[in-house]
Amino acid sequence: MGKATSEPMSVITALVRSSFLVNAVYAESAREYGLTPQQGQLLCVLMAQPYGMTELGGVLGLAKSSLTGLVDRTARTGLVQREPDPRDGRAARVALTEEGGKLAEEFYAETCRRVEMLPSGLSEAESGKLAELLGRMVMDNAVPEVFMELDDRASAVHG
Repeated sequence: MGKATSEPMSVITALVRSSFLVNAVYAESAREYGLTPQQGQLLCVLMAQPYGMTELGGVLGLAKSSLTGLVDRTARTGLVQREPDPRDGRAARVALTEEGGKLAEEFYAETCRRVEMLPSGLSEAESGKLAELLGRMVMDNAVPEVFMELDDRASAVHG
């Protein structure tokens, strides 16, 4: 591992290293729920709504063959299912099963709890500024809503 230093990191280094940190927390949480990180991501995306395969591939950034394999493997475990698309009778969309919805809720809550602990050394003002800057970066780069705000997620799932 690298040595600790009091010198500030560049934005690039800090962003890359923080992405590794969040990915490691996410992967550990997924593993404890018997999921791969990709399956965890799929479940979290589907919490908002069912998606068609093309839309889902865009949100997850996966090629058709990779997405098909991911959906097939997750369907075999009973967590997602393909259902007819009410807007296009020829197409199917991917939705959570009841079991998948319950697991997604638990996985999402636990993963949020773990990620929320990462900036625990920051003051409230620092946390607010970090959220503001990261939020702006996410919006400027049109990042798909893979993880929603807690309030948004609750209304999407229950509303």
